[in-house]
Amino acid sequence: MPRLISVNVGLPRDVSWRGATVHTAVWKSTVTDRRMVRRLNIDGDGQGDLAGHGGEHRAVMVYQLDSYRYWESYLHRDDFTFGQFGENFTVEDLPDDEVCIGDRYRIGGALFEITQPRVTCYRVGIRMDEPRMASLLVSHRRPGFYFRVLEEGLIGAGEEIIKVADGPEHVSVAEVDALLYLPGHPRDSLERALRIPALSPGWKSSLNALLVQPGTGNAGLTLVPSSPPAWTGFRLLRVARIDRESASVLSFSLESLDNSPLPTALPGQSLIVRLRPKHEVGPVLRNYSLSGAPDSGIYRISVKREPNGVASNFLHTHVNAGDTLEIAAARGTFTLQSSKLPVVLLSGGIGATPVMAMLYSLASQHSERAVWWLHGARNRSEHAFALESRQLLSSLPNIRSHIMYSRPDPGDCLGRDFDAVGRLTARVLDQLGVPREADFYLCGPASFLADFTTSLKQWGVEPRQIHSEAFGPGEGFTPGIAAPKSPESPRSVTGSGFQVSFVRSGVTGVWSGQFQSLLELAEACRVPVGWSCRTGVCHSCESAMVSGSVEYEPEPLDPPAEGNILICCSRPKSDVEIDL
Repeated sequence: MPRLISVNVGLPRDVSWRGATVHTAVWKSTVTDRRMVRRLNIDGDGQGDLAGHGGEHRAVMVYQLDSYRYWESYLHRDDFTFGQFGENFTVEDLPDDEVCIGDRYRIGGALFEITQPRVTCYRVGIRMDEPRMASLLVSHRRPGFYFRVLEEGLIGAGEEIIKVADGPEHVSVAEVDALLYLPGHPRDSLERALRIPALSPGWKSSLNALLVQPGTGNAGLTLVPSSPPAWTGFRLLRVARIDRESASVLSFSLESLDNSPLPTALPGQSLIVRLRPKHEVGPVLRNYSLSGAPDSGIYRISVKREPNGVASNFLHTHVNAGDTLEIAAARGTFTLQSSKLPVVLLSGGIGATPVMAMLYSLASQHSERAVWWLHGARNRSEHAFALESRQLLSSLPNIRSHIMYSRPDPGDCLGRDFDAVGRLTARVLDQLGVPREADFYLCGPASFLADFTTSLKQWGVEPRQIHSEAFGPGEGFTPGIAAPKSPESPRSVTGSGFQVSFVRSGVTGVWSGQFQSLLELAEACRVPVGWSCRTGVCHSCESAMVSGSVEYEPEPLDPPAEGNILICCSRPKSDVEIDL
């Protein structure tokens, strides 16, 4: 007979870990009195990271007594106490491979519904003093699960757990967990799981991505290109022509050495260019968005000359038509998505480059979508692609355009060159009547993106409809760890091992025995990275590998997309270049 063995609660606390402070409520203590279970948690309980834990569909975490016994044997441990796995309810006779999403149970005065498996992260490893724990819980099919509270009420240890309804489709917790995290994602099983009303929105979104985005890698866990890169490493391309786009921007059109058409890129993707400005030092790698028609058979990158930019100054002053450049294949997940929603292409300065490729794509398709072209520049002399974008816009049937100059020159003509003085803001979008129900594509300086992303969310735009591309490295994601008030500049780590180049950050680290993974080296180099499990489960750290080779320890549960690596559990086998 299923029974509630222990009730465990705990409030968030700060704990030291690897030189950082982690805010977590994974430490739970057993209570002996009856507790009120409320819609979002139990009296006396809390969650430290509401992005990954807590909320209506993750109100109560449940783990099984049988799994305690299993892990005691597997890990050769005898020091477990109830709440050891961060669970609120320690239960008997509700195994993960038998209970199903949507099953309902009455315990004491409360009614519960199973909504999803546990989403494992590194914090359960901290609590268990076992770094592999996030991976082990999934690979051994013992994740545990979450209850949603349908009726609030008092509960207490020792009470019987009474099943009152079966979940539709009869898909077990272990099966749903494996559908997302383990290799092989059968279409019929995904469809069954998606028909369950009780399955939490987050899991539905992930499983639906697996269903509609076939290809290598795990689309349910990370945004990856639908196809592998057209070539590995670098190849030589010839500069066919150079065009001036503005006072500070040059476009470089690249063609194959044998004049064969280059593979079609996705609109919004970018190229990595390897330059050698000074032969006595190592190469310089830079990431430049494609700004031309993706299917033209040639690639065009447009480069703004920065005052202290080693790469941009070299390209502007030393590269001529007929020269060759080392180019990695097109990569990137900032791409135009198929949709019927209006599309808003919003850019600042040189941020126009990837959205120009998107505009080319829309024009070539004769798209009937409502298209908003919103761009901010300093003045006419700094307004790249002005004539080209107008010509493309004129070929689309349902277009709105709004150009803003922040510092127009006396000769710049209002109504001809630009539409308003100032900077683009969400308030301007509201005044123009830009619809909130649209797909927004943003590119520009980091401050431009940060302000606009926040403003759009406050304005009522769904986060999933906001797509952005930053210049240089993106933002890191370190759950439960506060970011420094002032972001630290990347730094090089020296040594005598393999060189690891982080392309977007423009830094190189050297591998040594002090690191357990490329993630640790990236952290030592202060490169912004995303991660959650640190054991090859969640794919938050998945990154494009431009060149080189790696080995895994531990082996990821589900491999990354072809051309990508999981940096949390990989080590270099040669010099490596990573798009981070």
